[in-house]
Amino acid sequence: QVQLVESGGGLVQAGGSLRLSCAASGRTFIIYATSWFRQAPGKEREFVAGFSWSGGSTVYHDSVKGRFTISRDNAKNTVYLQMNSLKPEDTAVYYCAARRASGVITTPNYDYWGQGTQVTVSP
Repeated sequence: QVQLVESGGGLVQAGGSLRLSCAASGRTFIIYATSWFRQAPGKEREFVAGFSWSGGSTVYHDSVKGRFTISRDNAKNTVYLQMNSLKPEDTAVYYCAARRASGVITTPNYDYWGQGTQVTVSP
C-alpha cells in the first residue's frame, strides 16, 4: 500500500502563490505517476497537473499552464505543486493521487489518494 499526505494549502489573495506538497510513504516503488486534482464545491473533481516518474514528463490542464509547476524530490518521495498568479477560480480542495501504471492520465482513475488540502484564493 501507499499513503499520500498533502500539505501547504491555505488562504491567499489573488495574484499570490502557494506550494503544495504530497509526501508518499509505504511501497512507493510501485508508483509510476503522481498527479494533482482539485474539486470545488458543487463541481466534479478535475485534473490539474501530473508527473510521470518513469519518463519525467509533465502534463498540465490548460487553465494552469504557465502558472503552476509540478516537480518532485526523489530522495523525499515528495511531489510539489508550485502555484503562482493564483485566481479566485483556483479555490478548491486539492488532492494528490498516484497510480501503479505508467503515464499520466487526466481522469481520476488513480489507485491512491490523499486526504486533500484546502486552497482558498480571495479576490
